[in-house]
Amino acid sequence: MYPQSVIPVWLEIPIAVYLGYLVYKKGKSVMGLSIIAVIVMYATFIIGYYVPFKMPAILGIPPTGVWTIILLTYAFIASVLPVTTLLQPRDFINSHQLVIALALLILGVLFSAFGGNLHIVAPAVQASPAKAPPMWPFLFITIACGAISGFHSLVSSGTSAKQVRTEEDSLFVGYGSMLLEGTLATLVVVAVAAGIGMGYITKGGETLTGVAAWTTHYSSWAAAAGLGSKISAFVDGSANMIGSLGIPKGICLVIMGVFVASFAATTLDTATRIQRYVVAELFGDLNLTFLTNRYAATVVAVGSGLILAFATGASGTGALKLWPMFGAVNQTLAALALIIITLYLQRKGGAKWMFAGFPALFMAVMTIWAVIVNQVNFLGAHNMLLTVINICILIIAIWIVIEGLIKFFSSYGTTPGEPAPAAT
Repeated sequence: MYPQSVIPVWLEIPIAVYLGYLVYKKGKSVMGLSIIAVIVMYATFIIGYYVPFKMPAILGIPPTGVWTIILLTYAFIASVLPVTTLLQPRDFINSHQLVIALALLILGVLFSAFGGNLHIVAPAVQASPAKAPPMWPFLFITIACGAISGFHSLVSSGTSAKQVRTEEDSLFVGYGSMLLEGTLATLVVVAVAAGIGMGYITKGGETLTGVAAWTTHYSSWAAAAGLGSKISAFVDGSANMIGSLGIPKGICLVIMGVFVASFAATTLDTATRIQRYVVAELFGDLNLTFLTNRYAATVVAVGSGLILAFATGASGTGALKLWPMFGAVNQTLAALALIIITLYLQRKGGAKWMFAGFPALFMAVMTIWAVIVNQVNFLGAHNMLLTVINICILIIAIWIVIEGLIKFFSSYGTTPGEPAPAAT
């Protein structure tokens, strides 16, 4: 979608590797060097702007399929490398990139608003858009990042815990990052509800502004449902706002395209690394030790992804078949994390467990409700793949809640810090 962003995104990798070498092998300052690294990366935006790259079809495989193979190969390599080689130094760069992007967006909002060019063009409420799912409960499994996210609970336990300097740093890193992501989420809402109205180019080449721009992009629930539709609304709306600072629109598109792709790449190899941990632990419990080393476990993680991606053809988009389940599965993990925290705080004594307990109960109810509605829809559409997987998710979600409740009430009457009596 944004070929000008391809070269800068891939050049970030050697920049990050060299940054990691200087910091961890040569003992250089991480702050100063990471700032220099992000400046060098922003210089590559000029290259990307003048040298856009569009992947061609190769050996009959369409561009999306070729990118899928390349990205899964990259995910394998990045996952087995030590975290200090690529993942951590690239996140140093991305942290600065996030701050810069947020600053540009905030300034863009202020400049365009005070200049009279920025107006909310989206309707305040559309209670029942045609063919859209009901707002309750799906609102609470659609909006995850910046609020409560199951994937973030995996990241914090699987990778972040291995990178913080001390346990006390987890509060600043975990809670602080959620606040920062909440800020980003607010800016995303402004971009898609107002920024898009500053100028929107249709597929036919016509430029629309105001309410017409928003209405055209979000003409129906189906039109707004695709991943490409969501990304383009944010990138184009953000570029419009940043352009009010005097930066050319083309460069703004590169900046936001690289911003989105960089964090997607971070998610890709982080997810692969976490899945490697999970696979290794599962095979360890089954005494299949030959599948517990990082290379074998990563082959299972990436290989299963490869099979899923190409299950529907050479386009490599087979995993999108499971996309309708993402929100419910993600928030099932969130409910699990909150239940564990509730039980931990209860064992510590006092009433602090309520800070996690009530959100845990809310998320469990919303998730199970959404999974049940999904089950009815999948059965009605005769989608056996999603029906079978979804019923497994429903069983797991109910199982988690029941076990959590049993553990919670069985712990009453025990001394904080002491194990609860064994169930009979």
